[in-house]
Amino acid sequence: MTTPDPTALAALAEALKARARELGFQKLGVSGTDLERDRAYLERWLELGRQGGMGYMSRHGSKRSTPAELVPGTVRVIAVRMDYLPEPGGAMERALAEPERAYIARYALGRDYHKLMRKRLERLAEWLEAEAGPMQHRVFVDSAPVLERALARKAGLGWIGKHTNLLDRQDGSWFLLGEIYTDLPLPTDDPVAGHCGSCRACIDVCPTQAIVAPYELDARRCISYLTIEHKGPIPVELRSAIGNRIFGCDDCQLVCPWNRYARLTGEQDFRPRHGLESAKLVELFGLSESEWLARTEGSALRRAGYEGWRRNLAVALGNAPATASIREALDTAADDPSALVREHVAWARAEQTARRQAKARRTAKAPQPAASSDVDA
Repeated sequence: MTTPDPTALAALAEALKARARELGFQKLGVSGTDLERDRAYLERWLELGRQGGMGYMSRHGSKRSTPAELVPGTVRVIAVRMDYLPEPGGAMERALAEPERAYIARYALGRDYHKLMRKRLERLAEWLEAEAGPMQHRVFVDSAPVLERALARKAGLGWIGKHTNLLDRQDGSWFLLGEIYTDLPLPTDDPVAGHCGSCRACIDVCPTQAIVAPYELDARRCISYLTIEHKGPIPVELRSAIGNRIFGCDDCQLVCPWNRYARLTGEQDFRPRHGLESAKLVELFGLSESEWLARTEGSALRRAGYEGWRRNLAVALGNAPATASIREALDTAADDPSALVREHVAWARAEQTARRQAKARRTAKAPQPAASSDVDA
């Protein structure tokens, strides 16, 4: 590759940002590869065991924090972000407030973002190579040991908030990230300053108190981890706090003041499919595996697996109000082929029984209306 002069590279970087917008990315920035500060944070996080069962977080050694080890020759990382918010915050709050409805993290309501963004990034890389000449590059969308939020921060796409998500003053945090590793020495963008200040809304709202300190997340307590990445039993002490969240959690984003500026996505593929944004728990729990596979085709929901899906729904049903339809749904799964599902169903049935008994006790203690009597005049 013939390296263009600095003026030409600067012009190319501006043209690249314009092309990224044409492809549906809301912002693009360029980062260097020095992640020493983030390497130290990652190592401490791993030492504390906060990755839970995500063994892949430590399997790749220093590749995660050293881009040139993952892709030899890398000198720059092109970071992009794409908005995915499918509905206003009020709609999400209403869904969370209806315990018989299933709540699914909003990025997972539409088609799986990985393929969509990867294809767009490949087109962007092809355009760049046509403009700059042959170059080495590799595209990533949450698909390899990449510290994507750290790289996006260095590229000026935002700052990492107290909830550990990337934040932008103009656009909030409802966006997805992708990267192109390259040996093309484009000029880098400046990081932006953080603006969380004294706010702790995300820390206070977390249902399971997974944000253990500002900028520190313990995945072992995080609902997103527990309902997606975690493959075993959900800790009993955390089940009630999960509420009706059956795949991921958006609470820390919902309360963030910067998200009042977030825009709804223009991508049709990110729009909710199959009525999942308003589906009832009982309805989803009743899906057979073949029905579930058909309904989740091309969806990020597949990551939890059918067994994990039913485990999560059992917990949500246990947290729901005591109704005949929920009791019947749980009863039908008492002998589920999966030991994992059976254990969570047993817990949910016990919760439902306790709720019905408590209601019966309250009814028995309630003052009864005085009996009327006919009195002769």
